[in-house]
Amino acid sequence: MAVLQASANRQLASAFTSRRTPSTAPTAPSQRPLSSLVQRGQRRAILAKAADTQSSAGPKNAGTVTDETFEELVLKSKVPVLVDFWAPWCGPCRMIAPLIDELAADYGDKIVALKLNTDESPGIATEYGIRSIPTVMLFKDGQKMDTVIGAVPKSTLEQTLDKYVD
Repeated sequence: MAVLQASANRQLASAFTSRRTPSTAPTAPSQRPLSSLVQRGQRRAILAKAADTQSSAGPKNAGTVTDETFEELVLKSKVPVLVDFWAPWCGPCRMIAPLIDELAADYGDKIVALKLNTDESPGIATEYGIRSIPTVMLFKDGQKMDTVIGAVPKSTLEQTLDKYVD
């Protein structure tokens, strides 16, 4: 394996030092298509296993909320609701998305964690004055209790939640 890695490193180094065009530069094994790395039967097994892991019941993840479902899912909730205002093109939003899922799993039934895509549901974002994303808001008993703006560490979100979770 070390010999293969060393060979790949030499190929990559020569690609950068020579005047090759990107289409003629050698590719590292990790950049080759899946079909060239494994046999057809192995590929099917890998794809089947990936589908099984995605569909299996895992830890609780954050749900989705829209302009149409906001009142029912957030304002009428019996437990505190953490709402992540995000957009698919926003890099920092994608950075904190796994943290929102982790908080949903960590807090279990004590909170509801939801994500609102501001591109698809701009009404609620406008109503609550969202000017920067990611913005995470905490609602309790139908009222906005706290707001955290920007990509922050999980501990910051936990401290905010702990103030309002029974």
